[in-house]
Amino acid sequence: MNEFLWPVRVYYEDTDAGGVVYYANYLRFMERARTEWLRKLGFEQDELIAQHNVLFAVRRVQVDYRQPARFNDRLVVSVKVMETGKASLTFAQAIRRESDNILLCDGEVKIASLEANSFKPRAIPAPLQQQL
Repeated sequence: MNEFLWPVRVYYEDTDAGGVVYYANYLRFMERARTEWLRKLGFEQDELIAQHNVLFAVRRVQVDYRQPARFNDRLVVSVKVMETGKASLTFAQAIRRESDNILLCDGEVKIASLEANSFKPRAIPAPLQQQL
């Protein structure tokens, strides 16, 4: 899978006093898109914990905010794996407004694969590694 696209609409609760999407909510949109990407590959996060004792945690985020999204905008969030390590994944993600394809926000997110009970690094489960 080269690039996964996930649609989202901006709700009133996503906006700040200025009427634009609050900056932290772009990270929420990215998180949800990665969850849907994982689901599209056939993996549920609760099942990864139960079956493989593994969970994923954000290790590093770099985000550039370029243009504001506003209430009721329809957005498209992209997910693309840029690098895979034994116990990490690095994603390139972007958020565009659907109506004009304007880039609103983009960034890089590094995810660590951890043992669910100890939070120590753990190899990405083989079934998921094979999908990558």
